[in-house]
Amino acid sequence: IVMPRAVSYKANSIVFFEGDRNEFIYILQSGSVLLRYTDIESGTLEQDIIKTGEFFGVKSALGRYPKDETALVLRDSVVLVLTVSEFETMVTKNGRIIVKMLRVFSNQLRRVHKQVSNLLSNGKAPVDAEKGLYNTGEYYFTNNQFKQAAYIFKQYLTYYPQGEYATKASQLKTEAESCMQGKRPSIQVGKVNTEQADYGAVENTIGDDAKEYYNAVALFNQQQYEKALRAFKKINSDNPSSEYGIRSIADIGKCLYELKNWDPCIAQFTSMLQTYPKHPGIADALFYVGNCYKEKGDSQKAAGFYSMVLKREGESSPLHRKAEKALAELNGGN
Repeated sequence: IVMPRAVSYKANSIVFFEGDRNEFIYILQSGSVLLRYTDIESGTLEQDIIKTGEFFGVKSALGRYPKDETALVLRDSVVLVLTVSEFETMVTKNGRIIVKMLRVFSNQLRRVHKQVSNLLSNGKAPVDAEKGLYNTGEYYFTNNQFKQAAYIFKQYLTYYPQGEYATKASQLKTEAESCMQGKRPSIQVGKVNTEQADYGAVENTIGDDAKEYYNAVALFNQQQYEKALRAFKKINSDNPSSEYGIRSIADIGKCLYELKNWDPCIAQFTSMLQTYPKHPGIADALFYVGNCYKEKGDSQKAAGFYSMVLKREGESSPLHRKAEKALAELNGGN
């Protein structure tokens, strides 16, 4: 007997992020869910409302590839969650489900066909925001702006963990972090990227909301934390449910930390942890909260958050090493 699990989601929570890897298939039982995805024609974010009784997350689950959409809960919802095997059993026993699935896939195929047709008729090349973000990191690295490069590569690995440039981004991020400590760079980046990969590359490949977000990132990297904080707050206020609105939640917390606003920083990250338990920046948030409690002199709470980081991050992770070092310092170690 197929027994899908009913999972309740609060408004503004996330069922899954784009890039998540899982093989679950979802059915909206009640409430409202919005799917956000990147339009292959314009590179802008598009959205579809899931109707009650509709499936979502099917293509990636059956194809065993990362989710290509972000599923945002608009109001309190109940979602049925099935494994692929449970879904296959259900489909074989209920012809109406097959008809419903064909209707869903048909609508999606029409959408893709329209976008591809427009691309061909307009003679445009497909937009590649992923490459634009990676190239921006290379640009900063080549120009010895290692703090900016490390931040951009970290963003790339957060949102494209299985991306085409993930291996290179990881290597250059580690190298940039070493160079921030005074080490001479040992990795050479091609000259082509230096000439062509700049902020303009990102501006030409992604929409206005993304430009606004990366402008805020630039302010943060320039240590203009007050301006960056205002920019991130505006992004989140203007469209809190957008991809960049959600990303900005963590960045607001980071700005508050750099401004030494410990209590507001703790409140910001605590809210993020409660509202977005699957946010890709969870481990970072835990580390920042630990740092805040350390600055406030509450070693016990700080140690608790550092320990949570250690449980989430593998030993090879730079964040694991940072948390381990911070915990050792609290305990009087080296």
